[in-house]
Amino acid sequence: RQIRVNTISPGATRTPGLLDLAGDDAAQRQGLADYLAAQIPMGRLGEPNEIASAALFLASDDASFVNGIELFVDGGQQQV
Repeated sequence: RQIRVNTISPGATRTPGLLDLAGDDAAQRQGLADYLAAQIPMGRLGEPNEIASAALFLASDDASFVNGIELFVDGGQQQV
């Protein structure tokens, strides 16, 4: 049937929904972003387009021989 099953596990990503957790205060929002970024080896939050690019790769012909993986798109956080 040629069905491939893969999954993406994104890390903290700079989205309005994530930063809304800190409330409306800009300083608190930046504080949350800074705290989360400090937990990530790359030192920053992911961007939505980075998660989308990983999904597009898995859906493309370039990944035609990729099957059964969990792709961490998290700046290395899972590895620490």
